[in-house]
Amino acid sequence: MALVPAAGRGLRMGGHIPKQFLTLGGRPILAQSLTVLQASPVIHEIILAVPQSERQYCLDHIVATGDFPKVTKVVPGGEQRQDSVRHALAEVDPETEIVLVHDAVRPFLTDTMIREVVEAAVKHGAAIIALPMRDTVKYVGAGGVIERTVDRRPLWLAQTPQAFRREWLEEGHRKGLLGGVQATDDAHLIEMLGKPVVVVEGSGENIKVTRPEDLVIGEAILRSRTAARSAE
Repeated sequence: MALVPAAGRGLRMGGHIPKQFLTLGGRPILAQSLTVLQASPVIHEIILAVPQSERQYCLDHIVATGDFPKVTKVVPGGEQRQDSVRHALAEVDPETEIVLVHDAVRPFLTDTMIREVVEAAVKHGAAIIALPMRDTVKYVGAGGVIERTVDRRPLWLAQTPQAFRREWLEEGHRKGLLGGVQATDDAHLIEMLGKPVVVVEGSGENIKVTRPEDLVIGEAILRSRTAARSAE
């Protein structure tokens, strides 16, 4: 089971088209992400959470193409990402054991990422794709003055997909809602339960498309992948 929050407004992108519907490689970013999820043998069903105002567009131009038969439901998203995931999670069959969550605007996930993060979640209960921090990190205080250099060795950059035991994810969202917590990823909610979340190393290509320059980078990644396939 995969949940795909795709209700962001994409304010940092400018323009009036939500970022998940912008074109990358001639197709909507959302469609690029769904293509990988659709092809994965470990994903059997996909639930989308999209803006209410874009739900019909998504049904007509994404779901109705017939390319994504694993998409079984398209639910209205919420004001925040966390709300969208919660709305989609409410539609999950209670017999489901593992739920994978993936941001619609990370179109460069791979089947390997999906398989490895799900395997880790089956073993440990919760797992995320992440990258070890490689840049030097500065802690900056008032006035833009560096206060100290942070040890980067234990720091990882969280990505998606992320996978969890269904009951953990439900409990995390329930307690997050009751406590007024606004988490920027689902792993945060699981951490707050005191549950272990393991990391699975991902890829620098697994970018989140949130700014105009990310589209340029994304097109370059697509060209590189196409060239690599042609060389095989």
